[in-house]
This record gives sequence, structure tokens and C-alpha cells, in this order.
Amino acid sequence: MRLIGIVLIVLGVLALAYGGFTYTTREKVLDIGSLQATALTRKTVPIAPIAGIAALAGGLALVFLVKPGRD
Repeated sequence: MRLIGIVLIVLGVLALAYGGFTYTTREKVLDIGSLQATALTRKTVPIAPIAGIAALAGGLALVFLVKPGRD
């Protein structure tokens, strides 16, 4: 349980620090016979600050409130 708590703490801190993540996709914009054109599109997925706070609080609770014998 403590390992899960530590992972949640790290994820919560990262979510609060970055606020989301961005990824790039390749989309086909033109396809006429042998002529093809593609475009790179950047998409951003925001992470709500409340999710980072919840992960951080849950992780801290797991690390500090769970008794060592109950792992």
C-alpha cells in the first residue's frame, strides 16, 4: 500500500506542476490517387488541479495513515 501511496504522490505532484500533457498525431489531409499530404497536429489533454490535489492527498494518506502491518 505504501508503494501505491508513493506513486500517487509523484503523479499528484506532476499533475500540479505540468497541468496536462501534449501529444502529436499525424493526420491525412489530402488523398487524391498517388498524391497524399499529411499534417502533424498537436493535441493537449489538460489535467484539472483538483485531480492532482486528490492524488497527492490520497497518496499521503496511504503512506502515513496505513499501519505497517497491514500492507
